[in-house]
Amino acid sequence: MSELVFVGIDVSKAQLDIAVRPQQRTWSVTYDEQGVTELVETLRQLGPQLIVLEPTGGYEGRVVAALALAGLPVVVVNARYIRHFAQAAGILAKTDRLDASVLAHYAAALRPMVRPLPDAQTREMAALLTRRRQLIDMRTAETNRQECTTARVRHEIDTHIAWLDKRLVALDKELTAAIKTSPLWREREDLLQSMPGVGPGLARTLILHLPELGQLDRWQVAALIGVAPLNRDSGTLRGRRGTWGGRASVRNVLFMAALSAIHYNPVIKSFYERLRKAGKRHKVAMVACMRRMLTILNTMVRNNTHWHAQPISMA
Repeated sequence: MSELVFVGIDVSKAQLDIAVRPQQRTWSVTYDEQGVTELVETLRQLGPQLIVLEPTGGYEGRVVAALALAGLPVVVVNARYIRHFAQAAGILAKTDRLDASVLAHYAAALRPMVRPLPDAQTREMAALLTRRRQLIDMRTAETNRQECTTARVRHEIDTHIAWLDKRLVALDKELTAAIKTSPLWREREDLLQSMPGVGPGLARTLILHLPELGQLDRWQVAALIGVAPLNRDSGTLRGRRGTWGGRASVRNVLFMAALSAIHYNPVIKSFYERLRKAGKRHKVAMVACMRRMLTILNTMVRNNTHWHAQPISMA
C-alpha cells in the first residue's frame, strides 16, 4: 500500500520553496512561468493527497490557480494557524525552507478541507471588493488627519479625499454592473438584501467572501466568521466565553450592518434590547446580533427564502 504524500509550499515574491512529507524532500523553483510549470508537472507525478500554502499578500494566487487548474488538491490555510502549529511542534526558527516543511507537516497532521477554487469572474469581483474596503480605510485615515494639521496640508488631504470619493463611486458602479451580468449573483443579492439592515456592501461581501453561506449549520458558519462564543473552561473553572479568529473582512462589514439592524430590523432590534435589559454589555450584545443576523441569512440562503418568508427553524 503506497504512502500518502503531503506537500507544503512557501511562497515568496521570487521563489517557491517546496517540502514533501513523509519523504522529507525539499527543493526550490523560481516563481515565474517556467518554475510554476515545472512544479505542477513534478507534483502531478507525486500525486499528493494534499498541498498546503499560507496567504502571502496575494502572491500565492498564481500558483494556487495553476495547481487547482491541474486538478491537484490545494488549500490556503490561515497563517496564524500555521504559526501556532509550528510553535506547538517546538519549531521556533523561521526560514523559507523550514516554513515549507511546517506546511507539509500541518497538511499531514490536520488535513484541512479543500474548497473549490473561485472562477475568474468571482476572483476579479473579490479583488474589487477588497480594493473598495482599502479605499474606505484610506478615507477614514485621511478624515482623522484633518483635525490636527495645518491649513496647507488640510487642503491636500481634502483633495485626496475627493479623489477617493470618486474612486469609490467608480468601483461601486463596476461592482453593480458585474452583479447585474450574473443572474445567480443578482438573485442572491436580492435575497440577502430583503433582510432589513443588509445593504449592498454586506450582500456583496457575503457572496464573494463567504461562498459557504447556506451550506453550513449555524454553529459552523458563526465559527467561520469569528462570532461564535468559544468555551474557556478548565476543571471546575467556567471562564468567560469569547470570540476569536474567523474572516475579518466579513466580520467587519457584518458589524456595520448590525449597527443598522438594531435600529431598523424589528427582530434584531428586539433581540438587542432584550440582551441589554438582561445586563449584557453593548459589545457582547452586538456580537450576539451579528451572530443572529448571520444565522438567519444562512437559513435564508439554504432554503432560498426571502426575509418575509423566513422559517422559524434556524438549525
